[in-house]
Amino acid sequence: MSLPPILQNLRLPVIAAPLFIVSTPDLVIAQCKAGIVGSFPALNARPQSLLAEWLDRITSELADHDARHPEAKAAPFAVNQIVHRSNPRLMEDLETCVKYHVPITICSLGAREDVYAAVHSYGGIALHDVINPMFARKAVEKGADGLIAVAAGAGGHAGTLSPFALVQEIRAFFDGPLVLSGAIATGGAVLAARAMGADLAYIGSAFIATEEANAKPEYKRMVAESHADDIMYTDFFSGVPGSYLKPSVRAAGFDPDNLPTEGAKMDFGRETKAWRDVWSAGQGIGAVQDVVPVAELVARLEREYRAARTRVAS
Repeated sequence: MSLPPILQNLRLPVIAAPLFIVSTPDLVIAQCKAGIVGSFPALNARPQSLLAEWLDRITSELADHDARHPEAKAAPFAVNQIVHRSNPRLMEDLETCVKYHVPITICSLGAREDVYAAVHSYGGIALHDVINPMFARKAVEKGADGLIAVAAGAGGHAGTLSPFALVQEIRAFFDGPLVLSGAIATGGAVLAARAMGADLAYIGSAFIATEEANAKPEYKRMVAESHADDIMYTDFFSGVPGSYLKPSVRAAGFDPDNLPTEGAKMDFGRETKAWRDVWSAGQGIGAVQDVVPVAELVARLEREYRAARTRVAS
């Protein structure tokens, strides 16, 4: 099955993952101008009324870019919606996104036919992130246009399955758009994702260490200075298993090698909060060497991607 037109003709087959707190219009606009799909979580716009302002700015600036650069138009953007019943803003956020005809909606934590229908009402597409084949089947059955397979090694609330196993099992029953997430931070890894059966790669952690990211300077430096063995996987901080930077865990006053029992009640106190002070990243950060502009990061990925294709072809 071919990709929908909106996901074709990208500079690279890459979607930048929506990063909690980190992804704001500055980052999304830079990603789209660089030729890859940029995205942000709707819940990053606080209060809710700010979402319309963000969408107005993103659509206006990308339209202006396209008018000035018809030979190199910007890639589309995506908004991530948490569709779980615990999100009281969902319907209001969805209504705002429908008004602005958001090209791509990334759904998380539950598959809902009404959400997919709202996205389809104006011609948008819905991609649903999943961590196993069971959730993938449910999303497809309820009308998702494509899937984001979140494999082991991804940042945030990552899955535990090998990307090889996850893609293989999803492709056994789904031939639609498939995006792979999990420790992808080089152009070679993007090509590998496609070789194993995915259509696009999902890259998140590498974009934390960019000038446009809404992350503390210490967070950006930590991503650039850390490696795969600096990542730990635990449900201690949010109740759901996720990948975190060990140096940030230590800075928050915890021993990453001696945390209380998994799933224990977390008490940060008033001054320390999960996600804000205990920072997430995926295992691919060893490829991140410095804090750079988004355009420079995407240019590196493109060089590596082309070089990898040449090696494979030779």
